[in-house]
Amino acid sequence: MNIKRRDFLLLMGGSTGALVLGSLGGCNPKVTNQSTAPLVKASFSFKPILGAIPLETSGIPLEQQKEVYSKYEVVDDLLLPEGFQYQVIAAWGDKVGNSRFGYNNDYLSFIPTSENEGYLAINFEYISAATWMETYEQVIGKALPFDEVKAALSTQGEGQNTIDAYSLSNKDAIKGKIQEISTEALLDQGLGIISIRKTADGKWERTNSQADRRISGISGLKDKRYLQATGPGLAVFRKQQGLGYIDKLGDRIIGTFANCAGGTTPWGTVLSAEENFQAQVPDPVYPDGTSLEPGKLPFTLSDKVLFGQGNVFGLAGNKYGWIVEVDPANPEDYGTKHTWLGRYRHEAVGVRTEAGKQLAFYSGCDRRGGHIYKFVSSDRVSNPKDKANSQLLTKGMLYAAKFNPDGTGSWIPLKVDTPVAPDFPSNITGNLILLPKGVAKDTEKTFQKLPEPIEGFYLVVKKDEDINQYKQKYKQLADLYIGNPEEKQGAILIDAHYAANAVGATCTARPEDTEIAPNGDLYISFTSGSPDKEGGPDKRIFQGPKGETPYEYGWVMRLTEDNNDPAALTFRWQILATGGEPSAGGIGFANPDNLLLDKNGDVWVVTDTSTSKINKSVSSRRDDKGKPVNISGLFGNNGIWFIPTSTENAGKAFLFGMGPMECETTGPCFTTDEQTMFMSIQHPGEANGVRKNQALETREFTVTTTGGEEFTQIRQVPIGSNWPSKNTDGIPKPAVVAIAKIAT
Repeated sequence: MNIKRRDFLLLMGGSTGALVLGSLGGCNPKVTNQSTAPLVKASFSFKPILGAIPLETSGIPLEQQKEVYSKYEVVDDLLLPEGFQYQVIAAWGDKVGNSRFGYNNDYLSFIPTSENEGYLAINFEYISAATWMETYEQVIGKALPFDEVKAALSTQGEGQNTIDAYSLSNKDAIKGKIQEISTEALLDQGLGIISIRKTADGKWERTNSQADRRISGISGLKDKRYLQATGPGLAVFRKQQGLGYIDKLGDRIIGTFANCAGGTTPWGTVLSAEENFQAQVPDPVYPDGTSLEPGKLPFTLSDKVLFGQGNVFGLAGNKYGWIVEVDPANPEDYGTKHTWLGRYRHEAVGVRTEAGKQLAFYSGCDRRGGHIYKFVSSDRVSNPKDKANSQLLTKGMLYAAKFNPDGTGSWIPLKVDTPVAPDFPSNITGNLILLPKGVAKDTEKTFQKLPEPIEGFYLVVKKDEDINQYKQKYKQLADLYIGNPEEKQGAILIDAHYAANAVGATCTARPEDTEIAPNGDLYISFTSGSPDKEGGPDKRIFQGPKGETPYEYGWVMRLTEDNNDPAALTFRWQILATGGEPSAGGIGFANPDNLLLDKNGDVWVVTDTSTSKINKSVSSRRDDKGKPVNISGLFGNNGIWFIPTSTENAGKAFLFGMGPMECETTGPCFTTDEQTMFMSIQHPGEANGVRKNQALETREFTVTTTGGEEFTQIRQVPIGSNWPSKNTDGIPKPAVVAIAKIAT
């Protein structure tokens, strides 16, 4: 269903007007794929670009759509409307302080220090292994021993290219080479601070202040710049002995990685979300909150895979998967992980601060079947801009959301005396839920030797009757974890996703952003409703336009706290938009990711269709058995969308931009005056690496008009990427850009 004007006016409080983007110098990208649509009636007045499929907002009449869209050329560039341009601010390998700009930049936050000047905080999520290895030496200027390590690992573990490097002798030459590779890979993750300013001619330049710095996956390893922590998790970190692995560092933490989305507080700090940490360290923990041994996630290296970078350094898995708070203006601040905010695969941060009320922090767990969470502070906000508000994140309660099919919901506290009440697998797409195994009488013996702990550490429940037996055995969360009350609370927060499963929080559809609207409502994007071996979404909540489950193409939801109270324990919710083709009831884009609300209440959306599906041929709509196939490839490259909330266009989605090949457009943010939009272009060329000799492939797609009539589209698709240089055989590099109108 499309977002209705009435819903948006209610959501945004009836705001009017639109964003004004000012002039900006810089490169002039190739302008192509412009539509015939009239100017969007907003004060900056842009003409939407032409996407890969017919849209109601493209300006192409129904009777002309088959002719116009029968051929389509995908372009390896950041495409913008006529009159707009972008400037590359920084790219992988550029100098940042005494380090470098990392890989796969994601969330961005602009913290002003004066007019037209400030700090840009940047998350670096992960490395795209194949492309990173292919281009590392050319970009960084030194070689890494990839071939030597791959050759050595090919003889290990039945040819699985894995090894427990942590257990190797420090004299082992291969261990040293693995340390070298892992150091560089973790260095390219984390977050960074760069200082920038806008010059008189409208361009942005870096000023390289003393605050410029990197906080990486190895911060503290050698430089002793450890990250700090607060909250009940400290009781677990400080354990001298326990059921599992303890790194002997106490409350000190080495680095941060998998930094995906984030948020900015009113008091000027940045919250960086650690997401897919399970690729580098073990995710499961023991019932006392201690980590699995490093060897349970060994180092893995092949031509296209690089995992387990934390293995060789013995990083403790329970110290990753948190929210990291950093003050960009303080050069000595290397980050604090607030454990009351929970450990899970964070992919969003929304902070609601109102004077006289308790602080509310919202986030989502980006896994299939992940939950929506809210932390409520014990104390109240006095001045929303006071840096002392950071202390509010150190004491409170973490809740997980329960969505009822009737549009109501409640917040379930993740504390020791919360009743165990898991949802039934029959309500979940994919028909399974993972639950903590609980505490056996002979706990120490049971948990010292677990077969395949990564795959089999949690109970895989597929039958409703097994839920009833589980509830009879375990009455409350305290029965699933061990330790004194503080240690149990710490273990619950460390094991937040599985604890939330145990108390009946709703399994959702990969929540990717949580944004606070001007009226206090929470705006949530859900990227995908498909299940996997970890779980799936509640089929009563997450359905396609015609009730389809599973449904791949995503949703946008509005959540309104009862009485508009940040600390409320009940709420109302409504699905406002469903992704997918317009002819099938979708809004026109697929897999919504980051959301951005401007001062006027208009909404910007960027998309995240997975690299493996982008531009994948869809020659037929059904398989040999007559079942619908995945049509993600139809939507073309990931894009930037604008949804006005007023005028006759309220609730319609207009295509503002499309990213280069195989990339994700992510992290949009504005300057304070909203004359510049900063944007991350993540992993261009992720699947095919360097585009060589202008390689191109012709693919066939079965597309529908907005009226539902099928026709064949022939699409020209570049193979690999040369962005941002756009030179023949140029190296694809993740980069941050500034977008604005061309001066006239």
